[in-house]
Amino acid sequence: MAMSRSKEPTDFIEPDGKELRRLMWKIDLRIVPLVSLMYLCSFLDRINIGNAKLAGLMDDMSITNSEYHWALSIFFVGYLIFEVPSNLMLKFAGPRLWLSIILLVWGVIMASMATCRTGAGLIAARFFLGVAESGLFPGIIFYLSVWYTKRQLALRIAVFYGSSTLAGAFGGIIAYGIVQMHGIGGLSGWQWIFIIEAIPTLVLGALTYVVLPNFPENTTFLNERERAIIADQKKRDAGVAADATNFTWKQVGSTMIDWKVYAFSLIFFCGALLMYSLSMFMPSIVHGMGYTSLTAQAMSSPPYAFAFVWCLFVAWHADRQGERGFHMACSITLSIIGYTILITLRDKSPLILYIGTIFTAMGVFSISPLKTAWLSNNVVGHTRRSTAIALSTTLGNIGGAIGGQLYRADDAPRYVKGNTACLAISCCLVVLPITIKYIFYKINKKRDNMAPEKLRAICENSEDLGEKHPGFRYTL
Repeated sequence: MAMSRSKEPTDFIEPDGKELRRLMWKIDLRIVPLVSLMYLCSFLDRINIGNAKLAGLMDDMSITNSEYHWALSIFFVGYLIFEVPSNLMLKFAGPRLWLSIILLVWGVIMASMATCRTGAGLIAARFFLGVAESGLFPGIIFYLSVWYTKRQLALRIAVFYGSSTLAGAFGGIIAYGIVQMHGIGGLSGWQWIFIIEAIPTLVLGALTYVVLPNFPENTTFLNERERAIIADQKKRDAGVAADATNFTWKQVGSTMIDWKVYAFSLIFFCGALLMYSLSMFMPSIVHGMGYTSLTAQAMSSPPYAFAFVWCLFVAWHADRQGERGFHMACSITLSIIGYTILITLRDKSPLILYIGTIFTAMGVFSISPLKTAWLSNNVVGHTRRSTAIALSTTLGNIGGAIGGQLYRADDAPRYVKGNTACLAISCCLVVLPITIKYIFYKINKKRDNMAPEKLRAICENSEDLGEKHPGFRYTL
């Protein structure tokens, strides 16, 4: 960081397109696959309880349906409490050390869930799993925002976030294979699910400490020239609003009262409710269409595969157009179509219902990279961005806790009530991004028409304005 500040503008030679593409490819290969694997393991470990249920968890363990639903939701309590502190800790400890600690701790907790014998034990384990995982998602989003510009970010987040859809796709198939180990070592199939799926997380924790670069300004992964190029890109991207790297509690406090954080938190809330309710109950939803438990494990995978492809396409197009709001609204209409099929055609053939599930997954999973990149694009400064991402994710994940309660046993096998609730949430998700886009548009328009003398007065009398600088324009 100090290095890039010490350079005068005349010392810096702008890279040509070939040099810049080569540098970004170098960064992509080092960072994106690794963080994608982290989130794949994270998502796999938090939703495999749905696969464990079909593999006999409820039969072997002394647990009621109510305790099982609380085990789903309690994960988000630990997640909510520690998300903001964890993201601030990442700033001080550095991403390489902090993210590796997170991975190792949650891997141990996941493996230990195989020893649970009561509902209370499972609830406790899921709580601490949420504590351990709380810093991963917001930490990685902040980490990516430090490395990439606004128009580079959504696609990278989509690749990273798309790994969650791959976790859903592979999760059913992996669980199908692991369940065949039932009886080996005197363990049930559901116990082997927890043990086997914890191993990649533990290995990845050690690998992260060795491979993951820290922040661009202090990493040895890049040479001096490459660090200067990244610093220049980020400076140009921030424009007149300097992307401050210093930490102050004033920045934290200003983020806590920023309307944007709570507007996006509402989007995060609706998105998390849909995503986790669908993910945790996908095997049960497919099972309710008339398929056997083992077949439902395998057939819960294709909807995620379709969602992954759509997620990448929408994010790529949004980056290409430099637009977020309309892409979100259009994408969520797919889930509206899907839930409508599941509700209105619930007595039709399983194939029709299965197609509805595919549409639902495509809509639900494709909005998360867009909303996350959109918030990151419109908050300036390391501390403010880190706090905003963590706080909005924290409040949004309350939706995840509620999502674990939507698909109740008394609503099986078609889950009409749960699907109806999700349809209503999907309709809200069409309106919210359009509303925020309109507000940003009005602010940008007002700044475009601001008198020059007023603009100068604001700039001269204020410091650290961030995105409130009259020269800053919100990404729409």
